[in-house]
Amino acid sequence: MQAGVYDIVVIGGGINGAGIAADAAGRGLKVLLAEQADLASGTSQASSKLIHGGLRYLEHYEFRLVGEALAEREVLLAKAAHIIAPLRFLLPQTPGGRPAWMLRAGLFLYDHLARRRQIPASGSTDLATEPIGTALRPDLGRALYYWDCRVDDARLVVLNAMAAAERGAEILTRTRVVRVAPAPERTWSVGLEGGRMVTARAVVNAAGPWIAEAAGLVDGVPKAHRPRVRLVKGSHIVVRRITPTGDALLLQSGDGRVVFALPFADAFTMIGTTDVPVATAEQGATISEAEIDYLLALANRYFRTPVSRADIRWTFAGVRPLYDDEDADPSKVTRDYRLELQRAPGGAPLLTVLGGKITTYRRLAESALEKLGADFAHAGPAWTASQPLPGGDLPAAGPDGLRAYSAELERRRPGLPGALLGSLARRHGTLADSVLGEARRPADLGLDLGGGLTEREVVYMRQHEWARAPEDVLWRRTKCALAVPATDLPRLMEQTSRFL
Repeated sequence: MQAGVYDIVVIGGGINGAGIAADAAGRGLKVLLAEQADLASGTSQASSKLIHGGLRYLEHYEFRLVGEALAEREVLLAKAAHIIAPLRFLLPQTPGGRPAWMLRAGLFLYDHLARRRQIPASGSTDLATEPIGTALRPDLGRALYYWDCRVDDARLVVLNAMAAAERGAEILTRTRVVRVAPAPERTWSVGLEGGRMVTARAVVNAAGPWIAEAAGLVDGVPKAHRPRVRLVKGSHIVVRRITPTGDALLLQSGDGRVVFALPFADAFTMIGTTDVPVATAEQGATISEAEIDYLLALANRYFRTPVSRADIRWTFAGVRPLYDDEDADPSKVTRDYRLELQRAPGGAPLLTVLGGKITTYRRLAESALEKLGADFAHAGPAWTASQPLPGGDLPAAGPDGLRAYSAELERRRPGLPGALLGSLARRHGTLADSVLGEARRPADLGLDLGGGLTEREVVYMRQHEWARAPEDVLWRRTKCALAVPATDLPRLMEQTSRFL
């Protein structure tokens, strides 16, 4: 192949784009990923932070999607147990909610649609005997429970970008694609912000909520064949920690929707999500007052102590780019992914990624490479199911592996605070040693920025994780901004920016 010619140019640095880049690079293909902002700066940082089968999708008969997602819980837990961990969900039974027989039938399917290894089975419990019951209204008697996994969504994106880079991919952040045009010899000419031009044998449009805009940059594809995408905003609020345990709750709303209340960032509870149609990605960037009212009202139907606006520490919103199946109810629009392959007049492939959920990103990436298989006969086999993500090579499977590594890290570095080492292990896994370098005492870590963040970790994120601005570090690669009082946040952002 010609020097300077890429096999695949990926547009978009969210979970799907990063996952496809990693998969392709690991098969020996030459890959460039271009992201207009920071990695995970769109939808992939604004999820409900879950690796889950999607219990409610069973109501819409999406058995294939749920089965694939359930199987992926086990695969991803084995790949990245430092940022993924099992989480128990309690589903209080309420008058007017889904009947118990329906919920039990759904949970039976949930337990059996895919093989479980590290994920426990579902069951039922009396809330009066559960510590979390002290935070709930006393008239809530029994609850069903099941298990899924929590995930640090933005870090999952970063780890996939790192995996791609380790295998030779070029990762460009803050770099827009400005034009894609057919070129000789069944290739695309791709123009990048700043004037750089590259040649690609295939282009993958994984631009998420900006998928239509990215499609509009492509010459040689009729407008009638542009992607059918539906943008649906999902918003969350983060409040002071409500519950005394690490369990999550699934709250049933009177309109038939369900909302999660999840333990978040040690001292907080995250409540969400909503489903609001929007016309553009920019319209979905912030939560509305109506959404805040909706989430607070639902939470207050369940919690003993009222939650108010004064308790909200942070809000975030993201736009899901769903395949438009023309369902009138945005909650019922499929979360399954769809891959559309088109060709330029000269024959070069353009693959467009529609929909999907963070749980199934790895299988989506495999499917994308299968779709492009005829154009890359020299590519290697699928590989991502069995290989850990960077930092995921822990000494044992699942949470036990993270605990073992954290304990070992404390034994080897007794001069450093255990809480700091634990945080580094949860963010970086076995790469915590690379973050620390030769550090043996706090002074070796440089300036203590606050919120559990040090100069050394910020520099590491700049050098190895493409962090360029304070928000890249404080809100995406970590949630350290939540660990300081709001009045201290400007100082934390200013000090962080010194090392980027």
